[in-house]
Amino acid sequence: MKKLILSATLLLSVATFAQKDELKTLKKIYAKDAPSAEEIQTYKTTLTALETLATEESDKVYTNFYKVMLPILELSSQGATPNPAQVAKLISAKNISILADGLNQTLDFEKKSGKKIYTDDINETIQSYKPMFWDFVVALDGQKKYNEVSEILYSIYQLDKNDQEKLYLAASYAINANNYDRAIDFHKELIAINYTGEGTLYYAKNKASGNEDVYSDKATRDSFVRIGSHILPREEKITSKRGDIFKTYAMLLVEKGKVEEAKTAISDARKMNPKDTSLILLEADMCLKNNDTEMYKKLINEVLVTNPNDVDLLFNLGVVNQNSNQFVEAEKYYTKVLEINPKYVNAYLNLSNMKLFPDLKIVEDMNNLGTSANDLKKYNALKAERVKLFNAALPLLEKAYELDSANESVKSNLLEVYSFLEMTEKYKALKAK
Repeated sequence: MKKLILSATLLLSVATFAQKDELKTLKKIYAKDAPSAEEIQTYKTTLTALETLATEESDKVYTNFYKVMLPILELSSQGATPNPAQVAKLISAKNISILADGLNQTLDFEKKSGKKIYTDDINETIQSYKPMFWDFVVALDGQKKYNEVSEILYSIYQLDKNDQEKLYLAASYAINANNYDRAIDFHKELIAINYTGEGTLYYAKNKASGNEDVYSDKATRDSFVRIGSHILPREEKITSKRGDIFKTYAMLLVEKGKVEEAKTAISDARKMNPKDTSLILLEADMCLKNNDTEMYKKLINEVLVTNPNDVDLLFNLGVVNQNSNQFVEAEKYYTKVLEINPKYVNAYLNLSNMKLFPDLKIVEDMNNLGTSANDLKKYNALKAERVKLFNAALPLLEKAYELDSANESVKSNLLEVYSFLEMTEKYKALKAK
């Protein structure tokens, strides 16, 4: 039994020594500024072997660290001017994401253990390669690969949490890519970190190009002015984007049908931007989608206090009231629209539809009458009522057609009115157009 225990201990020791040797090999190659192709191959082979040997947490962390750094080493092995095709292959959206995860795991482990073995090196690597990652972003943006751009920007942010603007840009590109789920996640994170985007941009005119260059810090801009390559320095304040972030977040939630979350987001956004009517309209639109017409009216009227001549909002109130068969209220709003803008075609069309609305019931009543003298009298009275309705709708439709002759709804309704009123010549002329 003692011999068996001794043998097992010996095997464990051999495995431990083996994995320590593997780590030393990787560390030695990693330390080189430009490892050779042969060393890169040794690095890969050693990694493969070590992945099955690493058992302790520290060994697993550093094995993964060396693994995620492989693309960077491969780039380094190509010298100062790496092949562009190889760069594109190695610095992919997926690889940058993997790199960010691996480096952050290593940084977290070293912070926990209190031993900064690679912390400084990692931070230096991040700052060194961020410009290359940004160039990759610009190239993909030119190809309109917005989803990939979004993911790379997010990975850059993961690499450098101080660079919060990259998260903001990642959220914007996710929207451009119609990836609303990802955009919601990014906006949620922007809100959680209290990102505002406030700051100052520093400008100076480039003598050589004649263009105005922009810098994120004053010292860099001033250095170019000092050496004489730039002139006319100026500064521009960037206002807070926090309100817009909440607003966009709410819009995305509405788009995805997450009503309760959207309500909370809109409420938060309105607290920060109480005068932003677009937020009120967003909430109103959400109410309309959920058939809460009373709250919709309340919110729209709230906006109309600030913008009393907004014909589109007035028209919408007319539509909501018309759909609720509140025709007196609807006519009031349509009339107000036409007072402000006499060329608002849809107001004429909807008013004419309301004038003709009772016609369906009248026709039904006429069809239910018999052939008695009394019924014939009722029939003629109802027919006279129909004539009044169609005569009331006629000028509204003729005006709408005058303003928009290409509107098929207007033309169709006007033909129907001409036909009923037996205006044969006008009917034929319009039909021929």
